[in-house]
Amino acid sequence: MSRRIKQFLFLFLMLLGIFSTTVSAEGIKIKSFELEKADNDWLLNATFQIELSPGLEDAVQKGVVLYFQTEFDLMRSRWYWFDEKSVLVQRQMRLSYQPLTQQYRIASEGFTFSAKTMSEALQAVGSIGGWRVIDGTQLDSSKSYTASMRMSLDLSKLPKPFQVNALNNREWNVSSDWYRFPFSPNGPNLIKR
Repeated sequence: MSRRIKQFLFLFLMLLGIFSTTVSAEGIKIKSFELEKADNDWLLNATFQIELSPGLEDAVQKGVVLYFQTEFDLMRSRWYWFDEKSVLVQRQMRLSYQPLTQQYRIASEGFTFSAKTMSEALQAVGSIGGWRVIDGTQLDSSKSYTASMRMSLDLSKLPKPFQVNALNNREWNVSSDWYRFPFSPNGPNLIKR
């Protein structure tokens, strides 16, 4: 091979490595979670690390409101039929930018927070504390369950032109993987990661 072709291949592989590093850095990852029993209910405390692409950050700066949805479900396996979904709960967090005050607004279930920077705002969106996910009366204490949780950007809440763009653009599909773990109502009062 000629020297120019080797240089071109080396440069191409370097750019490919840099691009793959930046793509893998964006998204949502579960950093920690805690499922604890309080009276007869189970509460979820979780922390997600959220990193948005420059395009999404720019969209928020220009007035697009982002909705993040956290899902938690509890399933019981059955050998004779389909799995039984015992619990399915969802929670929405709204992230917007206020240009007059130059602050980010985070809203969830009637509570509103303000943040000065995008990183502070994403940290607030990714922090969930004391969310009641399981009512103890919904569980059979003699059975074992599988709990699952994830957080994602809810594309259905975007304005219609952005929904079309999101279908064609990977950087708008921001979601964590499902995290699954065994759960037993009579097990320890605290499940931690």
